[in-house]
Amino acid sequence: MSGQRLNITLDGEHAAKLATLAARVHVNEGTLARSLLSSAIDGLDPDPANVAEMLDGIDGAFERAQLGAEQAATGDTITLDEL
Repeated sequence: MSGQRLNITLDGEHAAKLATLAARVHVNEGTLARSLLSSAIDGLDPDPANVAEMLDGIDGAFERAQLGAEQAATGDTITLDEL
């Protein structure tokens, strides 16, 4: 089974919590993050209304999505090769 690679940016508070948890259980932060994300996804109800409610609970998500759309529309982007 092949996997999907994701790059996720955490704010400072969540990054610190992840580092503390990883150190406590003696695993790599990436391994712990992958396990936590997999558990969260497995526990999600696939009903679109529940997914929308979960997304609505993310502070600033709508504003960041709007900003991304505006940046894409004005060409304020970078190529994948530049990442």
